[in-house]
Amino acid sequence: MRFYGLKTCDTCRKALKALQGAGFEPVYVDVRADGIAAADLARFYQAFGSDLLNTRSTTWRGLDEAERGRDPLDLLAAHPTLMKRPVIEAEGVLTLGWTKAVQEKYLSAS
Repeated sequence: MRFYGLKTCDTCRKALKALQGAGFEPVYVDVRADGIAAADLARFYQAFGSDLLNTRSTTWRGLDEAERGRDPLDLLAAHPTLMKRPVIEAEGVLTLGWTKAVQEKYLSAS
């Protein structure tokens, strides 16, 4: 299992703690500190489309209209904190966020 998030994100911390409590040992990728490969961003965008962009974030609000109009993959590469998180990859399946459905998927399976 790979876990893409931010170490400073409360949701990511909560999700990671729950996953570890359920017996998972995720490999943590901090998208700000570690970066994220262009190929991974492309896979995530293919799976989630525009849902991958967090348009409610502080980072998004700080962008001007020209920046917001850029290609989403270029925007995410330049501003990795714009990615909704966490993105969890387990057994070739990607999930986005820490919603009830995602929690049920991982926490009831353990």
